[in-house]
Amino acid sequence: MAAETNQLHTTAIVPVKGLSAANGRLNGLVTEDERARLAEALFLDLIVKLPRSRCIDDVMVVTSDASIARQAGWFGHKVLVQEQDEGHAEAAAAGALAAMAEGAQRVAMLPVDCPMLDTDELDAHLGRSHRTALIVPDRHGTGTNALMLNPPDLFLPAFGEDSCARHVSRARATGQSFALEAVESLAIDLDTPEDFTLLRDRLLLDPHPAPRTAKVLWQLGDRAQQAAA
Repeated sequence: MAAETNQLHTTAIVPVKGLSAANGRLNGLVTEDERARLAEALFLDLIVKLPRSRCIDDVMVVTSDASIARQAGWFGHKVLVQEQDEGHAEAAAAGALAAMAEGAQRVAMLPVDCPMLDTDELDAHLGRSHRTALIVPDRHGTGTNALMLNPPDLFLPAFGEDSCARHVSRARATGQSFALEAVESLAIDLDTPEDFTLLRDRLLLDPHPAPRTAKVLWQLGDRAQQAAA
């Protein structure tokens, strides 16, 4: 990864649930096997994409899934293996501490289910925020789709429903400066049937941001329309 001169050493933290447990809110829309295929495609699209970033020096995948750990290793990424799936916030916090122990000066906690992520756009925001916490909300403005912390243990992450407000509160409590910035390519995550349809439509028009995910979504078809039929 081509890190810029004088850049803080930045590790991307990517928590990944076991393939059989991923995208649980899509139950009823897709089968367990289809959810696993989709989760693997999302993961592969992300870890192939992250090395293009100029502001990220290395990647740490946090997972209890042996297949995910093995594939992350194949791509040369660091892996923190957990005994079992923990919550997103707990996994991200564990990854941040492990990265800090290995010399990371800041971490970028990134989701595995935002396939539209553009690394150039990510770099533009990280580059403007060397000495702050950076909180990236989801498209609804309530959740958090990315969190950058400098130092990595500045505060504990609190991902989940309405996490954006919690992260703003925790950032304020540190007494340090922080930024709340919308990053367009990180606005849409794959969480609900509505997100499924929205991402499928976007990626069918332009599969370039996540070709593996686009292929799986194309194969699965318009499940919302099928369910209504």
